[in-house]
Amino acid sequence: MKLGINLLCLGGHIEESHLPQIERIAAIGFDHVEVPVMRGSPDHYAWLGDRLHAMGLGRAQTSIVPEPAANPLSGDADERRRGGEHLNWIQDCAEALGSETIGGPFHAPIGHFTGQGPTQAELERGIEAHRAMAERAARNGYLLALEHLNRFETYFLNTMEQARAYADRVDHPAFGIMYDTFHANIEEQDQAGAIRHLGDRMHVLHVSENDRGVPGRGQIDFAAVAGAAKAAGFDGHVVVEAFGAGVPELAAATRVWRPLFPDFETLFTEAHDFIRRTWEAA
Repeated sequence: MKLGINLLCLGGHIEESHLPQIERIAAIGFDHVEVPVMRGSPDHYAWLGDRLHAMGLGRAQTSIVPEPAANPLSGDADERRRGGEHLNWIQDCAEALGSETIGGPFHAPIGHFTGQGPTQAELERGIEAHRAMAERAARNGYLLALEHLNRFETYFLNTMEQARAYADRVDHPAFGIMYDTFHANIEEQDQAGAIRHLGDRMHVLHVSENDRGVPGRGQIDFAAVAGAAKAAGFDGHVVVEAFGAGVPELAAATRVWRPLFPDFETLFTEAHDFIRRTWEAA
């Protein structure tokens, strides 16, 4: 298991000013960080990758589809073309950063709804786009981990039944699913059972408390989650995801309007120790 933390807790775009906090993350003992890649150029992420490597941190990435006008699922040819260009940009940045994984909901715009679930045509367009991404990822030595979201954030992938079926249809070893405990806490009746169902299609495990605060302080049974993940043979990236109130672009997407952890030091140290202890005990 490689333990990481999603840097969205620091900001939506990681810059020089964030490096002291990231150095603290490295000193505490995290193995890698998950970098939000929402904007910027590959040159920026090449610079950041070099700085993270010098700290001894591995790199992972989380990305989204930013708007309906660049939706790879769209029936509109121009929107779908812009969506494909955006997915290519995501991979350009990942390769510059040196990412081992690309995670996140890079399937549909967050908060965009059609009034129904995904159509067969949308599923087929997504499968085509994500298989092309997987082929490029395989050539360049990293994995894709598409994130399911709860029904209040997307209509495309919500449950592990949907996610497993989708991954099976993409049918590429570089393509899998990012399992997120926060979203699953809303959509699944049994998280351990959901993880068993997902099985070897899980490429990243997001550890996120029911309130998106400090893991271990809320209602999610992380011992059961860790036990199910290990029983399924998962030994990959485990990423702490906690959100604060200081990232405007994140608040708009996730409806986070209040602080969910007391300070960075508490989040970093408590989450690190809790997940290491829970994983070892499972």
